[in-house]
Amino acid sequence: MMKSPIRRRRLLWIAALALAVSGTAYGVIRAFNDNMVFFYTPTQMLAGEAPAGRSLRIGGMVEAGSIEREAGTLTIRFRITDQDKTIPVTYTGVLPDLFKEGKGAVAQGELKDGVFVASEILAKHDENYMPPKLKN
Repeated sequence: MMKSPIRRRRLLWIAALALAVSGTAYGVIRAFNDNMVFFYTPTQMLAGEAPAGRSLRIGGMVEAGSIEREAGTLTIRFRITDQDKTIPVTYTGVLPDLFKEGKGAVAQGELKDGVFVASEILAKHDENYMPPKLKN
C-alpha cells in the first residue's frame, strides 16, 4: 500500500521543522556557553584551568595591605587571593564603593605575564548588605 503524496509531504515538513528547531536551539545554547563568563579563583588560574586569550573573571578576597594607588591617576594595584594562591591585579578606573581590603571582589579582564589586567571591578557583598538609602 502506497502512502499518499499529501501524507509524505506533511511528514517532510514536520521533519524539516523539527530539524530547524533543533539546529536553532543548539546554536543558541552554544552561543550562550561561549559568551558565559564564570569567575575563576587564583588557584584555578595558576593551575591553567582558565581559558587563555579571552576575557574572563577572577574572584576572591582583596588581600589586606595590598592596595597601592598611583598618585594623580585612577590606576590601582592590589592582590586577590583565595587563601591559597594570590594573583596581582592592576586596574585603571573608578572603583565601586564596596571595594575594600579583606572583602570579596570579582575582576574582569585578562591574565598577562602573571598579572591580571582588569577592565572592570565588581565588589561582592555579603547576604546582610543593605543599600545606604534603605538603612535609615
